[in-house]
Amino acid sequence: MSKPAPPPDSVAFCADLVRSHDFPRYAATLFAPAAERRALLALYAFNVEIVRVRDQVSQPLPGEIRLQWWTDMLSGHVHGSAEGNPVAAELLRAVRDFDLPIEPLLLLAEEHQFDLYNDPMPTMAALEGYLAATSSALFALAAQVLGPPSEAAEHLARHAGLAQGIVQVIANLPRDAARRQLFVPQQVLEKHNCSMEDVFAGKETPNLHAVLEQLAGEARQHMTAAASLLAQVAPPVRPAFLPLRQAQADLKRLSRPGRNPFTLQPTSRLRTLWTLWRASRSREFTK
Repeated sequence: MSKPAPPPDSVAFCADLVRSHDFPRYAATLFAPAAERRALLALYAFNVEIVRVRDQVSQPLPGEIRLQWWTDMLSGHVHGSAEGNPVAAELLRAVRDFDLPIEPLLLLAEEHQFDLYNDPMPTMAALEGYLAATSSALFALAAQVLGPPSEAAEHLARHAGLAQGIVQVIANLPRDAARRQLFVPQQVLEKHNCSMEDVFAGKETPNLHAVLEQLAGEARQHMTAAASLLAQVAPPVRPAFLPLRQAQADLKRLSRPGRNPFTLQPTSRLRTLWTLWRASRSREFTK
């Protein structure tokens, strides 16, 4: 009789998951100490699992059930199956070892329920609320892994998450439009007389370019604010914010004149590694 297969190495599982689905964050963990790197990978793997729910279901209800499992697990209502899930096991270990708060993790999962439906993002304020509970929260949790909580790190995390999230909205437009889902706020579309149906049809118009330029301008403002706050954060905590450098590079690429906003332009892994390595050696991350 054959022996049962051994359980997967939870650390390697999380590393592979993040490397495959969120390479910039994976690359950023390479600049963190080993114990902290393990916790960061657990956080980022959890985020990948939550973000991927929309792509793994064809109807909202199964997605709601998957997200509910994570919120139940974090609330202590799931026991045996949590131990068998490598991401859940690593996340609970990170929470315990680094005294991470549960509330932001719960809110992150709950906020991503929006992804399951094709309801439009109504306003810029609504988008900022969504990004604060997702991208910004992830930066804040990563900062808490690398050092004690601070007001400066919280402010930096908010701006970094808003900047990174808005860049992702611009970058993901081709994918989102193809499935008739839009994170670009209706408020901004209406301001520039840009039709949502034109966006869903993949029509490149001057109105759409005006919409995306406004979003890019918002992202640049948050990047400027984040850059001014970085020096106020202890150097050991700064690697948590390395992914912001990739977002800056992405925004520069996405803002090139003549770019078709409906053409996906993924960044090579080698270029991402080079961008983050240079950032890690720069004065603002080391002094």
